[in-house]
Amino acid sequence: MGVILLVRHGQASWGAADYDQLSDLGEQQGAVLGSWLAEAGVRPTRIIAGSLRRHRQTAEAVLSGAAGPGWDLDDLTTDPGWDEYDHVQLLDVYGVDRGVPEVPTGRSELDAWFDAAVERWVSGAHDADYPVSFPDFTERVDGALRRTVAAAGAGETVVVLTSGGPIAWALTSLLDAATPTWQRLNPVLVNTSVSKLTVGGRGATAVSFNEHGHLPADLVTYR
Repeated sequence: MGVILLVRHGQASWGAADYDQLSDLGEQQGAVLGSWLAEAGVRPTRIIAGSLRRHRQTAEAVLSGAAGPGWDLDDLTTDPGWDEYDHVQLLDVYGVDRGVPEVPTGRSELDAWFDAAVERWVSGAHDADYPVSFPDFTERVDGALRRTVAAAGAGETVVVLTSGGPIAWALTSLLDAATPTWQRLNPVLVNTSVSKLTVGGRGATAVSFNEHGHLPADLVTYR
């Protein structure tokens, strides 16, 4: 069988002017994951990352922690299909809809605003308001998943550095589930968690979700 490991990026900069930047903790999470994977004997035959900066930075941190056979940044392939949805766009559109010009900056207020913005996006009732609708996003992720499955032949191990939204949708799609399942999976993904797929005669199968046993308690973050 082939194996696909879907890795969520390390902690980025939630609430900052530029979210797409790993925090110091995010860098540490990536290095810990890399060391753990190398010690577990994982030898990737292909490494794929989304095109966002935090994906590349996580790949660099993981590879520095692994520092062993198969973990070579020169072998990194970029696939924008694994990019996250634009949460800033969702927040802004939600604000326009409510007639509020500025997104709140307090942590609890921002979290509540974000949850409501995502709910509006996935509802299907406002697709024309978004440059990238939720169906556009899921179609893009499905395409990336198909390409990755095709690359994961027998004996292959593909490591994908991506984000929580695409991972949650990949699992939702493989489970033949729908949007409510994505909404439950998406918020609980831990930074640098690993979700494992196998690829065989029946296609791709999800065998684990959101594994983060490599992280000590003080390194576990969700945003």
